[in-house]
Amino acid sequence: MRIGELSKRTGVSPRSLRYYEEQGLLTSSRSDTGQRHYSDAEVDRVSLIRQLFDAGLPSRVIATVLPCVDLPGDLGVAEETYAAMMRERDRIDADIAHLIEERDALDVLLKINSRHRAELSAMPEPVAQPA
Repeated sequence: MRIGELSKRTGVSPRSLRYYEEQGLLTSSRSDTGQRHYSDAEVDRVSLIRQLFDAGLPSRVIATVLPCVDLPGDLGVAEETYAAMMRERDRIDADIAHLIEERDALDVLLKINSRHRAELSAMPEPVAQPA
């Protein structure tokens, strides 16, 4: 199938499909006129790639994970894939911890601002002085 058909069947833009190919995540054959042609199996592969992206994995990590799909009986590849996914999970946990720290710092500033607004609303309105 051509790139437009793969795009329709997967809901992934042709631009993204070309990116996947540039990153070595997806392969195609080329016609004599240079058009990309994909096998039906690429539909499932694109779906898996989307799942991996949705899980927060960057393309460089996805490239290390996909051999587990290509070589499902290879324990070494499965172990490498597991280790790569665990490193990414640890990275995401660290990112979450950092975001929580940022949120907590913002909460402190919001409390300060709330007190300031309360003080301002308790003050009498200034009286306009005649000119």
